[in-house]
Amino acid sequence: MDFLLDPEHCYPALLARDARFDGQWFVGVTSTGVYCRPICRVRPPRRENCRFFPSATLAEAARFRPCLKCRPELAPAARPWSTMDAAEVLAREAARRLDECAPEDASLPALAAHLGVSERHVRRVFTAVHGVAPLQYLQTRRLLLAKQLLTDTRLPIGEVALAAGFSSLRRFNAAFQEHYRLSPSALRKGGTDADTGMSGKTPGKAPANAHGNAPGAAFETAELRLDLRPPLLSSALLNFLAARAVPGVEQVDVERLSLSRSVRFVRPGQPDVLGWLSVRLPADGDERPRVRLSLSPSLWPVIAPLMPRLRRWLDLDADPQAIAAALGETLGPAATGLRLPGSLDRFELAIRAVLGQQITVAAARTLATRLIARFGEPLPDAAGAPPGVTHVFPTPATLAAATVDDIAPIGMPGRRAEALIHLARQWPTLAFAQGRGTVEDAIAELAALPGLGPWTAHYMLMRGWSWPDAYLPGDVVLKQCLEARAGQPLRPRELIAAAEHFAPYRSYAVLQLWRDAATKSAAARTTRGQPRTVGPE
Repeated sequence: MDFLLDPEHCYPALLARDARFDGQWFVGVTSTGVYCRPICRVRPPRRENCRFFPSATLAEAARFRPCLKCRPELAPAARPWSTMDAAEVLAREAARRLDECAPEDASLPALAAHLGVSERHVRRVFTAVHGVAPLQYLQTRRLLLAKQLLTDTRLPIGEVALAAGFSSLRRFNAAFQEHYRLSPSALRKGGTDADTGMSGKTPGKAPANAHGNAPGAAFETAELRLDLRPPLLSSALLNFLAARAVPGVEQVDVERLSLSRSVRFVRPGQPDVLGWLSVRLPADGDERPRVRLSLSPSLWPVIAPLMPRLRRWLDLDADPQAIAAALGETLGPAATGLRLPGSLDRFELAIRAVLGQQITVAAARTLATRLIARFGEPLPDAAGAPPGVTHVFPTPATLAAATVDDIAPIGMPGRRAEALIHLARQWPTLAFAQGRGTVEDAIAELAALPGLGPWTAHYMLMRGWSWPDAYLPGDVVLKQCLEARAGQPLRPRELIAAAEHFAPYRSYAVLQLWRDAATKSAAARTTRGQPRTVGPE
């Protein structure tokens, strides 16, 4: 296969179980027919029995089945942001669309329509870049998710099939048997009690499944394990989110390394799914960090399109070693393991970015709290949400129907309220909202909206698209930090040049510089009073 990797480079990393390569490639062992992650703890195979693949999809296309010990479905994804030609950009966007779209939209015609190209073109480009056809890629993603659900939860096997994106239990069983030479019930340890939804835990009941079927399927509040490449600086991630947490929507406990929040999952043509999630992060410096995820029963049926968003929200697919190399000694070891907080809801992030323009984080949080109280939607009483999580963020339609007089009482100037309403009305047509196109086009599109400047547009891309190379023009804190490091005032062009040193991970440099400024501000608390929280929104 043309996509096979060079054993000269991969085999030594396999022997060392080097976590830097976890998710970057997989090893298929011809003597067993199994493929593994580089960090697999079993005895390493002989070199002549190894074939190295850049993706799990290619390993399965070569008829290898996933290891039951290292569990390839848990490997962090390889998500490079680099200068790519148009074909590769299209292929990456197509893969992202297949990862995140609802099962009913996961078809080649729907994918081609979303990308604005012909089915033949998307199939040709996708195969050239990824080595498999789009539907083969989608099949692998569904099977790996099903394997994770079968292993980590006691969801009934029929509901696992639907949650993973299969249209029927019969098709799921056939695909599982064909690819893994194993039945779903044989994979799951503990016998057949899972088929009836019975387990040692008390199951909840979902109001409806992802396909809109009638109630009756049992779901439990189980935990999923999410793996990542070490190290993870959990404290920095949680402190950033805690400073911006809006009561009612989010609850962050830095000491317990946990956060919870409400979730609205939008399904075109169907009612929105409302629910909540909770995550527990590992301690800083954990050698084998893992995140534990709990979901409300209502969200299990949409776990397939929700999972990529969850990983992007916490930046679990980041490559800390590459980021540390780009940031270099300038920012020091304090930035090692830093993550870029993303977003589960781009509309929520966009509105909160506008709310936070030209004011402190605390003031923006106050405005967002009032907005939730005025326009937010309460979670259903039966949702069983964690304490402090009571509402979901309002929809674009809700804010689009509001007037300036409706929004003004929360403390917003009239021009800012008009900007919010205009953004909500334009939301269904924005490429940023749908994740389409290039970063440059999305920034130009957002900056052209009334009341949104370049700083806000860059910030929205930085977190809404998890863009790792954002530089926020005009940011006062960044200007002060870069000038302090340079030892002299810098002109706008010189500021951009100074930040170029951190490319292609300028977003992480921004986070670390904000951290440095916040630390210095906290140290000066006794002489200057209560410091403002550094950063936007």
